Amino acid sequence: MSTSEPETSRSSDDRCTPDALLHSAPGSGIGPEDLVLAAGRDITPATLEWARRKLAAEGPAAIEKLLP
Repeated sequence: MSTSEPETSRSSDDRCTPDALLHSAPGSGIGPEDLVLAAGRDITPATLEWARRKLAAEGPAAIEKLLP
């Protein structure tokens, strides 16, 4: 007996997010706040400074290391 539900009976909330929507598209205006939030941290002066340094060193691609 299978425990999986047929595709038609699943709710729309059960569907996977398309891969294209999961990426941040570096170069589209990534700011320190974005990097802090992607890292799962609270926005504080210390974390914003951390993010500024990381963005200066790695550029907008820094966020890709934090996101799937």
